[in-house]
Amino acid sequence: MKHLALVALLALATISNAQIITTPPTGSNIRAMAEWEELQTLTIGWISFPSILKQIVAAAREECQVIILSPDVADTEDYLTSSNAGGAAFTDLNGINIISCDINSIWMRDYAANPVYTNEVDSLILVDWLYNRPRPLDDASPSFVADALNLDLYETSDSPYDLLYTGGNYMSDGFGTAFASELILDENDGSGDFSIYYPDHTSSEIDGIMEDFMGIHTYIKMPTLPYDGIHHIDMHMKIVDEETLLVGEYPNGVADGPQINANIDYILSNYTSKFGTPYQVVRIPMPDSQSGLYPDDGASYRTYTNAVFVNNTIIFPTYREEYDTTAYRIWGEVCPGYNLVGIDCDNNNGNIISQSGAIHCITHTVGVEDPLLISHQPLHDTYEVINPYQVVAYMNHRTGIASAKLFWKLSTAATFNEIDMVAAANNNWQALIPAQPAGSIVQYYVQGTSVSGKTMNRPMPAPEGFWTFHVLGEISAINDIDRTNISRVYPNPASAITCIELNSLKSEKVTITINDMTGRLAKVIYDGQTGHGISKYFIHANEFDSGAYQIIVQGENSYDSISLIIQ
Repeated sequence: MKHLALVALLALATISNAQIITTPPTGSNIRAMAEWEELQTLTIGWISFPSILKQIVAAAREECQVIILSPDVADTEDYLTSSNAGGAAFTDLNGINIISCDINSIWMRDYAANPVYTNEVDSLILVDWLYNRPRPLDDASPSFVADALNLDLYETSDSPYDLLYTGGNYMSDGFGTAFASELILDENDGSGDFSIYYPDHTSSEIDGIMEDFMGIHTYIKMPTLPYDGIHHIDMHMKIVDEETLLVGEYPNGVADGPQINANIDYILSNYTSKFGTPYQVVRIPMPDSQSGLYPDDGASYRTYTNAVFVNNTIIFPTYREEYDTTAYRIWGEVCPGYNLVGIDCDNNNGNIISQSGAIHCITHTVGVEDPLLISHQPLHDTYEVINPYQVVAYMNHRTGIASAKLFWKLSTAATFNEIDMVAAANNNWQALIPAQPAGSIVQYYVQGTSVSGKTMNRPMPAPEGFWTFHVLGEISAINDIDRTNISRVYPNPASAITCIELNSLKSEKVTITINDMTGRLAKVIYDGQTGHGISKYFIHANEFDSGAYQIIVQGENSYDSISLIIQ
């Protein structure tokens, strides 16, 4: 099993009876759950920062069961039922299951097991990786959650499936694509900073384990960030639906901003959403300290992306009002209709952000055993005023889908119109919204009902939450100018993936090269036609010797250059 040292340490905790399996799950279409799907349980570890944990429990138990792993059940109960820094006393503990379990730390996201379905929407299991810290009690704790929920627990602990990983460095779209930093490569190269077991795997071997255990077929790995000491992607990004990335933003050139931008642009240029379209990127501020410092000056890594979905509620960290109001607005725009709960992670009673973590880091979730899966690519703004707008939604349930409905209205209307959706191929359902005149704002959501009678909406908070698109007026003409220039190169100085951004006001053939400072050609980066507008090209700076270089763009009607320092 996991670690020989656990045999003695487990005697300190209540023994779990969960079935542990160290080979990949069987069944077709294994699917790691996305975080915005329906939950039965939120889990936390009660060992520090009780004021923050109590606020999380208060918000989460309105939506689902809360499991608390606690070394001292009586102490946890007493804190919840007393008035203290976490807020008013709980008058009851309904919906809360406090399990006696010794743990080492509060970082539940990193050591908890992950919900996975076999056959896409059936047979919920938990998949647990080796933990990347020398905290054996944490590493053993997933078995207590599995036991409480009567779920099989699959561990990536035995060769050739041994995988060291941490939950803060993982996000899934629910359809086989996952994101991580290259920390996953570093921690599985046979060596590391802590006195624990480090597996030795190639990148392709890691991909194979992720596919076998979690159904991940597209595994996107990004360079680690210079000033994020833990290298967990949840400290600067969040997947909020199948095609939208909420990404932290620093002021231009500050801290990890350049590398974050290069990483995101690398994703946009090399990967698409499950719909085959570019990811939509929404930026949200990364706050400075009250003295104006950022992580490159030693300040805490303040982030709003470190948030958790709990059915119709989103719980996210807050810091101070000048930034918090913007964060509330942006979260409300990308996830309309959700109940937004902000918890201060930067005050004297709970300065958890100083330890490089926040809300997502100290929570984990378990999906329902009977999911009704709905996926839809929201309609975008349109100039169409004659033909209707087709809405297509993918729906699946283990008993099948009996019926589906589309609800739509204009923003000026009080109630939604209801339309029966028609079954199409491959579990898709479709319906048409009638064409509307220019200037209209259309709001809509979809609903599915299973053969067994279960009903789900998407967005989940509908009708309070819905998708919106605008019917626009006439397209205005744009004047073309024969010119291509370099908008920017970032990060600069560079040491990993580096983005070269061009702005072509008219498509033309260009050659992009990188030359050393003697003028010697180091590499042809691109030779071909640019598109109209912004285009991006990439180099791996670590392929070149350290020093100063010139990026040169030579076009039919253009010439531009910019200096690049490679560290």
